Amino acid sequence: MTNYTNHKNTMQDYKTTDSEAMQQLISRLQSHIYSVYGEQVGKVLCQDLIAHMGITNECQPPAAYTNHWDQNDVFVITYADSIENKPEPALQTLHHFLSDYLGDSVSSVHILPFYPYSSDDGFAVIDYYQVNQSVGDWPDIQALTKDYRVMADVVINHCSARSGWFENFKQGKHPGKDYFYCVDKDTDTSQVVRPRTHDLLRPVETQDGERYVWCTFSHDQVDFDFTNPKVLLEFVSVIKFYLDQGLRIFRFDAVAFIWKEENSSCINLMQTHEIIKCLRLLAEHYCPGSVIITETNVPNRQNLMYFGNANEAHAIYNFSLPPLLLNTLISGDCSHLKTWLMSLPPAQHGTTYFNFIASHDGIGLRPVEGILSQQQIDSLINTMVNFGGQVSWRALENGQNQAYEINIALFEALQGTSKGPDNLQIERFICAHAIMLAIEGIPAIYIHSFVGTLNDHERVKHTGQNRAINRHKWHYPSLTAQLDDSTSKEHKVLSALHNMIAIRKAQSAFHPNATQYTLHLGTSLFAFWRQSPDRQQSIFAINNISDQEQTLRLGDLNLIELDTWVDLISDTQFDDLYQTITLAPYQTLWISNKRH
Repeated sequence: MTNYTNHKNTMQDYKTTDSEAMQQLISRLQSHIYSVYGEQVGKVLCQDLIAHMGITNECQPPAAYTNHWDQNDVFVITYADSIENKPEPALQTLHHFLSDYLGDSVSSVHILPFYPYSSDDGFAVIDYYQVNQSVGDWPDIQALTKDYRVMADVVINHCSARSGWFENFKQGKHPGKDYFYCVDKDTDTSQVVRPRTHDLLRPVETQDGERYVWCTFSHDQVDFDFTNPKVLLEFVSVIKFYLDQGLRIFRFDAVAFIWKEENSSCINLMQTHEIIKCLRLLAEHYCPGSVIITETNVPNRQNLMYFGNANEAHAIYNFSLPPLLLNTLISGDCSHLKTWLMSLPPAQHGTTYFNFIASHDGIGLRPVEGILSQQQIDSLINTMVNFGGQVSWRALENGQNQAYEINIALFEALQGTSKGPDNLQIERFICAHAIMLAIEGIPAIYIHSFVGTLNDHERVKHTGQNRAINRHKWHYPSLTAQLDDSTSKEHKVLSALHNMIAIRKAQSAFHPNATQYTLHLGTSLFAFWRQSPDRQQSIFAINNISDQEQTLRLGDLNLIELDTWVDLISDTQFDDLYQTITLAPYQTLWISNKRH
């Protein structure tokens, strides 16, 4: 561990007049920090962490198990420049699009890294404290925070090899000299879990000679050394700065990799969890209502660990949903999706799932390890390749490579089934979103899903990156022309999503923490029941996930005869609770006992 000293008083020298809230914060912070850095370093570090976050003696402890969300919350995921209308700054163009075309369908916007960067479309950050001049400046971000809750990325595992910190590392200067994780070139890294296939270690010439820097994702993305408490303090300063700009929600990118230990997998280690708990404590005490979401593309059981005991992530990315839902819709069999949903523990109050089915990244395959067979994964991959998709790989311990993710635009991924393309693309696409909008958790819709964007093969050729296939940049006048044309697929997709979101927002049974039970109606009907927190509303969400008509006997739902039941989507009332209903391919029913 890097030597860490501080001329300030130790934690034992805190004033005896500290408020009760401050004393509780200190005690809780110590429990996390000591387990990572030890008591001697931890006493000084706790004091510095509180000071760096700017927490005063008048701080108020956050209320435990408080939900900072309800059924009105829907996120849009976007790059700052997913839509351009030069010379207007892209952040201003985005604001116009959100106001004019998404309106109140979304409550929150996740703007992917908008900082100066050198590669990976923003995830190789050069300066965490600046907005990329090509998209705007901090006043543009602040303007967005007045209309939406804005989520920012905290790219916490690594930064750009062109950053000022890394330049200082090479020159032996502070800050940065001791910010990066280095090991001996002969270090055994065979147990390290890798998300990529490149060499893990990058030789770098520094003032102190050749050093081998750890690079989890690329040689342009150099990993931080969190064994050095100064790195943790730096990120506390970063988060405070973002809070001061009006940002309230933070996505901890690739956080599972931040702590490394020799002879370990270097992923999901105990210290990582304790650091997240520490950062949550600090953020909540400085700014009540702050929300931390962890981005951990790992097998499902490991992902669930990031909830902690409702004291770690407020929300976790539900990474198993995209590949399982995609597999369901191209196979016409919901068995695995149903089994997974049954096994998903209800989130405690104060925590929730962050549901998405498309994003700037690919459709991860690690989260379905142990759920889908290799044959099913291969079938899914082959179907997506036939639909124009790409495959990205990761390195295994034995030197072989394994498929890590599928890179494809979701609209293209749902153009057909494993049998091939068909004419049910829009219906299948809307069905996928209907399922996401109805299950437990907060839904997040990628900006390109709102408008049915296609694969961008030219961008892949231009960048040499598979993920670019799903990172198209729209010219705003071209996009608005399509959206204003009632016959276009863009208009049809956006209108259908607007309609479903409006219905969702009016139903207390769709609260992210409302009760959920999986129903058993065969392999072609994926169904579940939601009940509002006050137990007044029930919704039976029935989805035909096949390309054939399916029948549903209402009697199988055991609807209460004293209530009036209606399908919220079609506005059809069911007077005979024992009748048989025919669902068209990919049709969804939201059968509710009351209207709100």
